[in-house]
Amino acid sequence: MYVNIKNMKLSKPVGSCCSPLLAGRLTPEEAMRLAGIFRVLGEPVRLQMLSLIAAQPNREVCACELVQPLGLSQPTISHHLKVMYETGLLEKERRGTWIYYRIVSEQLTMLGAALS
Repeated sequence: MYVNIKNMKLSKPVGSCCSPLLAGRLTPEEAMRLAGIFRVLGEPVRLQMLSLIAAQPNREVCACELVQPLGLSQPTISHHLKVMYETGLLEKERRGTWIYYRIVSEQLTMLGAALS
C-alpha cells in the first residue's frame, strides 16, 4: 500500500518541539574529571568511609578509627583513603605517627552542582 505524505497535515512543525540542549553542558575535560571521581565513589566501602567522616563533628577521622566500624584491615583502609585523597575528595594531615583525613567540601559541592 502506498501512502502519499505530501497531502498529510501535521499538527506541529517537525523539529521545533524541543529547546536546544546547550545549557549545563560539561566540557570533555570536566566530564573526564567527574567520571574519575564517580568511579572512585562507585566502591561501596568508600561511600561508607565518606559517610563516617562526614558524620563526625569536625568532619575528620584518624585512619585507625575506620578499622573497627568497617571491619577491614588497616592496609585496606589506608588504600581506600589514599585513592580518595589522590582524587581530591579528602585532605590529610600527619599528626605524629597518625594521619587524619578530612572531607574537601568544595569537591562534594562540585559533584552535587554537576548533577543538579
